[in-house]
Amino acid sequence: MQYRQIGETDLKCSVISFGAWAIGGWKWGGSDRGEAVKAIRASYEEGVTSIDTAPAYGQGLSEEIVAEALQGIPRDKVQVLNKYGLRWDVNDGEFFFKSQDNNGKDITMRKLSSKKSILEECENSLRRLKTDYIDLYQAHWYDSTTPVSEAMEAMIVLKEQGKIREAGVCNYTVELMEKAEQTFKLASSQVPYSMILRDIEKDVVPYCVVLHSSWPCLHRVVDSDDQDL
Repeated sequence: MQYRQIGETDLKCSVISFGAWAIGGWKWGGSDRGEAVKAIRASYEEGVTSIDTAPAYGQGLSEEIVAEALQGIPRDKVQVLNKYGLRWDVNDGEFFFKSQDNNGKDITMRKLSSKKSILEECENSLRRLKTDYIDLYQAHWYDSTTPVSEAMEAMIVLKEQGKIREAGVCNYTVELMEKAEQTFKLASSQVPYSMILRDIEKDVVPYCVVLHSSWPCLHRVVDSDDQDL
């Protein structure tokens, strides 16, 4: 396995990460929890040290399964890549879409990146993950009801408190990244990318390469007709 430093940070991740969306069940038809735990541990044995998860993936279930799988593994040997800003348990923020949770209950997904919400989300994630810090904390989606600067102010607070090591964004345009970096230096940008879906080559990749020569984009490979979450 190869490992790469993320931008100008001290964070080093495996070039292949374990994507933990599907193990949360939500939108994937469910999964066997025991097998999911085995899969994470097997990937770790093969050198995969970075795990990508989010609160929205099964409304907390993915995070709980990741926590179970990491029991007994030294915390400093793995990197938990988590997200904030996509909620199903509040009525604030920007409407995203209607859905159902793993029990078939109707829920409304909303984009919310207020400082108050982010700090609350982080505490909830730390509890579910059974850890006291997150290695890379990323905005899941842009919330048009909250200034980007406010979300980045929350990153400053969390980093000062030692609850996150670094912070980045997902699904942000170059314009949004530029706004974010007026307040906080981003460590990463996670975006959809595949042989068919190559839009980021027009602007996001040049921004990362030219303005941040040592700052790689974390590419989320998706099918062309899938919505990246």
